[in-house]
Amino acid sequence: MTKRLEGKIALITGASRGIGAAVAKAYAAEGAELILVARTVGGLEEIDDAIRKISGKPATLVPLDLAHHEKIDALGAAMHEKFGRLDILVGNAALLGTLSPLAHAEPEMWQNVLDVNLTANYRLLRSLDPLLRRSDAARVLFVTSGAAKAAFAYWGAYAVSKAGLDMLVRTYAAENAKTPICANLIDPGIVATKMRSQAFPGEDASRLPLPETVSGIFVDLVLTSFTENGKMYNI
Repeated sequence: MTKRLEGKIALITGASRGIGAAVAKAYAAEGAELILVARTVGGLEEIDDAIRKISGKPATLVPLDLAHHEKIDALGAAMHEKFGRLDILVGNAALLGTLSPLAHAEPEMWQNVLDVNLTANYRLLRSLDPLLRRSDAARVLFVTSGAAKAAFAYWGAYAVSKAGLDMLVRTYAAENAKTPICANLIDPGIVATKMRSQAFPGEDASRLPLPETVSGIFVDLVLTSFTENGKMYNI
């Protein structure tokens, strides 16, 4: 049976754990060649071991703190030299920041959340756009949150960053309406992740859906046959 992502080159940020790791495994099972980005080398090596067991192929591991924007700029050039194109981009990495009243939010925390959740994703698009244009059917998928659509007290930095991300992706989609690139957003809803446990420390995580339960739609939304553009998908 032909694997649905056979021959595709896919880059996933925040790939060492949670939803990013689950998506990486799903893509490996579908035959994609993976470029995995995360801050920790150890976490990347663990997911690479899992991927080798699934597909028999290693991933390309990129230890990178997305707050270091100049390194994102260098990523596109390095990928161009090694791969020549990019078929799938999944922007999953994000920071929660400190939940607090806006007036009490530390400027350094605020800036760090925006740097990673919003500006880094703009820099990713800027750096990788030439590679996406070399694909016959590039698919771009960014992970958003319900916090971007509703005003929850104390979620200021995170909510603002995700609302900005939503508009960033919709704008990129509009700019590519007449190209083979399709860019969309996905809100995975409530999932047992480290960020979820940080936001709701008293919650029983064993009762929540695991990241693997949402990975299937991440495959569906990057297939060549999927041609929707500029849309939001909620799980």
